[in-house]
Amino acid sequence: MLNPQRLAIFATIIQTGSISAAALQLRCGKSVVSRQLAKLEQELGVRLIQRSTRRLALTEIGEHVLREARQVERALANIEQLTEQHLQQVRGVLRVSCSMAGRRQLVPLLAEFTARYPQVKVALRLEDHLVDLIAEQIDVAIRTSALVDSTLVARKLSSNPTVIVAAPSYLARAGIPDTVESLQRHACLVYAVGARVYDEWAFIGEEGLYTIRVDGPLQMNDGGALVTAAAAGVGILRVPRPLVADELASGALVQVLADCALPPGQSNYAVYPARNFLALKTAAFVDFLIERMDVQPPMQGR
Repeated sequence: MLNPQRLAIFATIIQTGSISAAALQLRCGKSVVSRQLAKLEQELGVRLIQRSTRRLALTEIGEHVLREARQVERALANIEQLTEQHLQQVRGVLRVSCSMAGRRQLVPLLAEFTARYPQVKVALRLEDHLVDLIAEQIDVAIRTSALVDSTLVARKLSSNPTVIVAAPSYLARAGIPDTVESLQRHACLVYAVGARVYDEWAFIGEEGLYTIRVDGPLQMNDGGALVTAAAAGVGILRVPRPLVADELASGALVQVLADCALPPGQSNYAVYPARNFLALKTAAFVDFLIERMDVQPPMQGR
């Protein structure tokens, strides 16, 4: 396969009139230009230039090749210009993956981000399973799990302290739990994915970590739907506090067992493929999320 850079060098030699002048314009050694021309002629199997001590003259086939080489030279210049513009402007389609529950935090921020960068179009995918960012061409994923892939980089966005909440209507009907153990007598809303049911709620006591098993009328694989059910008075919910910040502020949900210590929840991370040159749209989005949340140092996957 022909090296397009050699075609561009050939065109520069003819444009400048000599190998020495071409080397000067290209800011490289004369021997480098001469060697690249020789390799091009070898690849094509023809002589492009008749050399003499006084001048360079194109051969007949050299004239035909020159016309094509000039198009290649223009194309390379255009590509370089497009790349520079791409690196200098925040624009293009930004593909983002996020969990179903995480949308409650992320979607309101997307409106602010797209207002700040109107040339960016966000394509958001909501899914509760890990995706292959490279294979599926995802620019950024919002995850709560630890990195295991060395081709990825993660930036911590926020911590997720856990709270136990219920609607005032539920508490008026069923009573307020006053101990951890009393939760077992209440209707509790449980997160479940496939055969995995997260019905063991962890607490921190005087002797360390312990769990109790809860039960209730609803199991769902969508944290946002569980919040909606809790606000409707269906039962008690254990949930990351950021997911219910609005409901707690409005009074639709209230915190119960606030004096009980719970283990820290999983943190949120912005995860993206490790590359030498990170697209400006990706860098701007990650920086925006950190600005709106917590600043943390980058963590390379392991």
